[in-house]
Amino acid sequence: MMSISVMRASGFSADSSHHLQINTPLVAEWLVQFLRDECTRRRGVTRAVLGLSGGVDSAVTAFLCARAFGPENVTALRMPYKVSSEDSLLHARLVVEQLGIQERTIEITAMVDGYLAQEPDASPARVGNICARARMTILFDQSAKLGALPIGTGNKTERLFGYFTWHADDSPPINPLGDLFKTQVWDLARELGVPDEIIAKPASADLIKGQTDEGDFGISYPKADRILAYLVAGWSASKLVKVGFDEAEVNLVARKVDSTHWKRRLPTVAMLSNSAIGEYYLRPVDY
Repeated sequence: MMSISVMRASGFSADSSHHLQINTPLVAEWLVQFLRDECTRRRGVTRAVLGLSGGVDSAVTAFLCARAFGPENVTALRMPYKVSSEDSLLHARLVVEQLGIQERTIEITAMVDGYLAQEPDASPARVGNICARARMTILFDQSAKLGALPIGTGNKTERLFGYFTWHADDSPPINPLGDLFKTQVWDLARELGVPDEIIAKPASADLIKGQTDEGDFGISYPKADRILAYLVAGWSASKLVKVGFDEAEVNLVARKVDSTHWKRRLPTVAMLSNSAIGEYYLRPVDY
C-alpha cells in the first residue's frame, strides 16, 4: 500500500478517478468467460435469465450474457409495477431489440397489491422491498421453467452501501458485476455498446417518480466510488481526510459500509458442532 506522501508525489488527488480505471475490453472478455465457466462448465447450464429493468446494470449484464451464451439462450424479464416509469420499459426494449435476446413482460402489480391490500400502511421502502422479492420469486420460477440460471445485476457500490433488498436483488447464484463499482459499470457499458439513453440517465430504483440513487445516498457515484476504492484497499477514513477528501463525505460513505455488513453475508448459523455448514473456524464445511 502506498504511503500518503507517495500518493501526493505521484499526483494523487481526491478529485481523480485514476485508481478506478479499468481495461474495458479485457474486463468484458473476462466476464464473458466467467459466465461460461460458472454456468456451463461448473453447472452444466447453457441458458440465462435475468431481470431487465431499463437501467445500466441489467443492460450490461444482458450484453455480457448475450456474448457468453448467444442471444437465443438469454431471456430478459421485464417486471413492472404500476408506478414503474414508462421509460424503464422502453429502455429495456432497446436492449432486447439491439441484442435479439428473448423477452417477456410479467406485470407484478396484482401480485404485490394482493398482499398490500392487507397492509394499507406499508411505507414506500416496504413496498419497494415487496416488489423486489416478488420479482425474484418470478425470476427463479422462470429459471426452473426455462432450464436457465438466474443472473444477478448488482454492482459493487450498491453492495457496499447495502443499497439492495436482502434476499432479493442479491439472490441469483451468479453475478458478473459484483466486483465493479458503478462508475466502472458505466465505462464497461460504453465498451459494450449499451444505448446512450441508458448510460446517460440518472440511476434510479424506479420506486417513486423523481427518485434517484444519488439522491438517496446524499453523494454522487463518482465521489462515492473514489472513496470506496480506497476504503476497501485498507485506507482509514482519517487518512483519506488528510489527503484531501471531504470529511463529511468520507464519514457518510464509511458509515454506509460499516452499517451494512450483515447484508453481504449468508444467514448466521448458531454453531453447535465442528461441522456447521460454512461456519467452522478456518475450515468452511459444505455437505
